[in-house]
Amino acid sequence: MSRIGKKPVPIPGGVKVAVSGNTIAVEGPLGKLDWQFRREVTVAVDEGGKQVVIARQGDSRGARALHGLSRAVIQNMVKGVTQGYEKKLEIVGVGYLAAILGETLQLRVGFANEIQKPIPKGLKVTCPDQTHVVIKGTDKQMVGQFAAEVRALRKPEPYKGKGIRYDGEVVRRKAGKAMTK
Repeated sequence: MSRIGKKPVPIPGGVKVAVSGNTIAVEGPLGKLDWQFRREVTVAVDEGGKQVVIARQGDSRGARALHGLSRAVIQNMVKGVTQGYEKKLEIVGVGYLAAILGETLQLRVGFANEIQKPIPKGLKVTCPDQTHVVIKGTDKQMVGQFAAEVRALRKPEPYKGKGIRYDGEVVRRKAGKAMTK
C-alpha cells in the first residue's frame, strides 16, 4: 500500500472540490484548477471529514505508482488555489537584463538579439528589478516548467557564473586555465 496514497488530502476552508467522472476540479480564492486522473485510481470527496480520499482499483505495478502520484497532484492543486506557487530567477552577467513588455518576457543575456518569451496564460511574471524575475501561479507544474524554460535559455556557466539561475542556486565554479601554471 502506498504510504503517500493512503493519506487523505485535507480540504481547507474556502476551497471547493468536485469530482465528476474521471475529472477533479478544485476551486479556491486564487483560482480554479482541474485534472483528469487515470482510471486505475478512484477519487472521492468525504464531505463529513472535509477531505479527499484516493484509492486504487487493483494491485498492479502501474496502479500502485499512480496511487501516490494522484494524491500528490491533488495536494498540489489544493495548495495552489490557497497559497499559490512562486519561483524566483536571478540573472547574473554584465549587460544581462530582463523586462516585461505586454505579455512577453524580454531577456538580454549575451546573444546578438533579445529573446522574446511569451508568458503563458495563468501565470503572473514580474521583474522587481532588471536582474530578477518572479514567476507566480496556481499550477505548480506550469510555474516550474516556465521557470525551467527561461533558465534553459542561458544556463549559468561554470567559469564566470554568468547566466540565468534560480534564486539561491549554487553554481559550482571551475578554475580557468590560468590556474594550471
